[in-house]
This record gives sequence, structure tokens and C-alpha cells, in this order.
Amino acid sequence: MSATPAALPALIATYQAAHDQHDIDGALGTFAEDATVHDEDHDWVGAEEIRSLLIKTSNEYTFTRTLIDVSSTGDGHWLVRNRLEGNFPGGVVDLRYDFTLDDEHISRLSISP
Repeated sequence: MSATPAALPALIATYQAAHDQHDIDGALGTFAEDATVHDEDHDWVGAEEIRSLLIKTSNEYTFTRTLIDVSSTGDGHWLVRNRLEGNFPGGVVDLRYDFTLDDEHISRLSISP
């Protein structure tokens, strides 16, 4: 089921807004303590590793994010497609963010082209 940007779950919207504003603590607060983020062929596991990833991406790049599509794949799984434009190699990329949500947090996030 495709959705409009207004259908973006609040937890995901909070994460993306905090990440876009380089609010490390705000973005980290959306993750479960034992969450996993898969990005750039690496797994970042737990709060401290995810904090390191958030700091790394906030310091390396500036970008704008445009929401392309949101769909629920069932059972707390959401696929979000975003277009990022910024000062990273290539300058523009469409990325898939595959979120797994529990009741209150992001338990897994996989980011891929």
C-alpha cells in the first residue's frame, strides 16, 4: 500500500527530522537500545555504534531530503524512499529506508540504493 507523506509514521518522521537537523540525541532517541542500522555495507549495532554513525554522517555531509514514497509492508515494517541532494559523491541519490518498528522505537533500519 503506497501512502502520502502525511502517512509517514510519527516515529520515522521524528527520526528523519532530527537527522536532517544534525540532532544526534533526537535521532538516537528514536532507536531501541539494541537496534541495528545497516548502511554502507556495515551493521551498526546498539546505541553507541548508532551514535557514531549519526555523528559520522552529520559531520561528513550536508543534504536535503525529499520524501518520494512510503509503504507499509506489514507487521511494523515500513519502506520509505527518499531523494537526497547534497555534498556527497554523485550529489543526488534515491535511497530505500527499510524500517522495522516495535511499539515505541526503531528496532532495525536498513539503508540501500
